[in-house]
Amino acid sequence: MVQETTMLERAVGPTEKGALTHNGDKGYFFRNKTLTTSTCNPYIKTFKAMEYAARGPVILRAMQIEAELRSGVKKPFRQVIKANLGDAHAMGQKPLSFVRQVLALVACPNLLETTHYFPDDVKLKARSILDQCRGGSVGAYTDSRGLEVVRKCVADYIERRDGIPSDPENIVVTAGASEGIRSCLKLFKGVEGEEKRSGVLVPVPEYPLYSATLGEYNIAKINYYLDESDGWGLSRVELERALTEGRKVAEPRAIVVINPGNPTGQVLTRSNMEQVIRFAYDERLVILADEVYQDNVYEDAEFVSFKKVLSQMPAPFNGVELVSFYSCSKGFVCECGLRGAYFECTNMDPEVKSILLATAAAKLCPTVLGQAAVACSVDPPRPGDPSYAAFRYEKDNILNGLGERARLVTEVFNSIPLVSCSPVQGALYAFPNVQLPQSAINAAIRLGQEPDVFYALELLEETGICVVPGSGIGQKEGTFHFRTTILPETSQLVDMLDRFKIFHLNFIKKYATLET
Repeated sequence: MVQETTMLERAVGPTEKGALTHNGDKGYFFRNKTLTTSTCNPYIKTFKAMEYAARGPVILRAMQIEAELRSGVKKPFRQVIKANLGDAHAMGQKPLSFVRQVLALVACPNLLETTHYFPDDVKLKARSILDQCRGGSVGAYTDSRGLEVVRKCVADYIERRDGIPSDPENIVVTAGASEGIRSCLKLFKGVEGEEKRSGVLVPVPEYPLYSATLGEYNIAKINYYLDESDGWGLSRVELERALTEGRKVAEPRAIVVINPGNPTGQVLTRSNMEQVIRFAYDERLVILADEVYQDNVYEDAEFVSFKKVLSQMPAPFNGVELVSFYSCSKGFVCECGLRGAYFECTNMDPEVKSILLATAAAKLCPTVLGQAAVACSVDPPRPGDPSYAAFRYEKDNILNGLGERARLVTEVFNSIPLVSCSPVQGALYAFPNVQLPQSAINAAIRLGQEPDVFYALELLEETGICVVPGSGIGQKEGTFHFRTTILPETSQLVDMLDRFKIFHLNFIKKYATLET
């Protein structure tokens, strides 16, 4: 036994009591895991808060159903409609020719000289990017903030959009808007030993990235509720209520505003934006303006950037600190997989900006193909350019189709008993409110599920429609919602809405009968 123990110790090293587990079937010992949930960073575990919406039971079951359909299992439907994610290309949207042609040339520069297929403006754009790449290759590292030519394109775009100057030195290109948002939120991380944590005001309903990231950085999330009865608008009274509650546990430092809204699809009015700016000034808050859906605005609404409204405010309100985010994953480009985005700093302390740039340098650089996509998104073909006619046709086709579908989902949801939906003015989502019978709520509770998860799972099983339950995104207590995209092509969307209506009416009838 002594010899056996010695051999074991030589195999696995010195061990403490309880550090080894014996595998009876195989007849050997193995060392227990070093990294466990009790030894890993406690704050990183808060990413599980995001799991419910992004990879929760509804989405996981949808993946299982897809596998069952492939194996020949019979269902009441032929395919799962993935209405849970804002991924346009996955839903059949075709990429823009101009963007993909530029990407083809920067990825394979010899095509510049060997083919006449590509229009001259495509070649010019590709050369402008390659000229700033070390070695003329997108495989080389760039400046950590992004190529100067890309940041100059962004600055020119902002000037055209807002009519006010923009400095490329205030712009950072990132591998997706999420990375930029995380980099900026990290600035608010509190110091160990402080009496109160830093806090950030976040809209509810929200995009779960904020909850997960704030949890990871041990920053308090302070909820302020959007007003569903006012088209998911903002109210100064609600902001002050949230701030008062938040100050009991944290020191508020920033406010997040998502405009156009995800998941709510509203476009903020100028009056709402001015309220936010005055509130931020009064309470010494930095505004983090998530404006990634700024190109997705349909009729009866107009997108105005926070930077533009800020610049038109009188002093001292025009001095509020602002960070604005943009992504080529959305809009009419929708190149989600390329991970191209940027943020712009306005009125930021120069020393803080240098710290932010230093953190960007630690990541070396954003993907260069993503940077090229950003350059194409903000500086597309203009009238007179060889690619303009095709680009304009493709862009208008995409945005007109999205506008048609935004109106369609609003109209259909509001025609169904016990369902209501605020107008989808922008972004890619609807967030309908569903009134559930008490018997359905009780059935969910017996299963240990949130009622809207219970509803969404039955919807999936009977129709193949996959949506995100509101409880995974945030909603007022006692209300039930789900998020669905407007991305399915019109014919598929009509079919989806027809399936939904039949399911919902049967669901209400089934559970209302149980109450009698």
